[in-house]
Amino acid sequence: MNDTPTITETAPVELTQRTFWERNESLVLGTGFIVAVIVIWQIVPTVLTLSRGMQLFFATPTMVVGAFAELIESGKIWPAVQFSATAFCLGLGLSIVCALPLGVIMGRSRLMNDMFDPFITSINATPRLVFLPLILIWFGIGMWSVIVVVFIGALFPLLINTYEGVKNADKLLINVVKSYGAGEWEINKLVVIPNSLPFIIAGLRLAIGRAVLGVVVAEFFGGSSKGIGVIMVRASGTFQVDVVFAGLIMFMAISLILTGIVRAIEARFSRWRPPQTKNF
Repeated sequence: MNDTPTITETAPVELTQRTFWERNESLVLGTGFIVAVIVIWQIVPTVLTLSRGMQLFFATPTMVVGAFAELIESGKIWPAVQFSATAFCLGLGLSIVCALPLGVIMGRSRLMNDMFDPFITSINATPRLVFLPLILIWFGIGMWSVIVVVFIGALFPLLINTYEGVKNADKLLINVVKSYGAGEWEINKLVVIPNSLPFIIAGLRLAIGRAVLGVVVAEFFGGSSKGIGVIMVRASGTFQVDVVFAGLIMFMAISLILTGIVRAIEARFSRWRPPQTKNF
């Protein structure tokens, strides 16, 4: 009798490769839409008969590109970009450092939630512009005023989403980890934070938008004497619509780049999740 185990052969699994369209559908559609908008924007003055006033305050894409080139040649754009980017990064960074641990603490501790919730709810329900006069009095006109406005704008979306993610963490997994003697740190590290990632990523996307808005609002309403927003305000005072559009496009580009980075982080840390939960 032969006791040697036999190895049964299984049919090879065929891996279906996705087509180019399946891999790049969103990129192609998004790029195509942007190109279509630019083309329509460019040909509007030639297709439609604009009034004299509209012609005066209308800027085509070629005019915007020319205005952007003039800003680069004059050297005005780089100090403004540096100022706005620094205020944006510092304000957003501070909001992340504060929102993530506070959201976890509030989600895990009923006492801390009862303590902070009324204050956070009331501040979040208040328009951020209301705080600007007080911020200008306390911090003066300059970098710190813009940073504080960005911080306030970006803090609450990320904080609230983190709290909701922690509250919705899988209770069964938490109990399983507890049964193996895990402490609070291990529970948060192994279960709570990984389960909360879709909420945190969604909150980070909102925070980026609010942070860009904070920079714009602070620079528009006298929070600084530098920045892209200041260039836009001064250009609007002299009816330089092409320069205003150039500043607007720069803010849009910053938002798109940062959103792309967040999506890349989301794809990197959520590979283990089912496909339907990745794009929360």
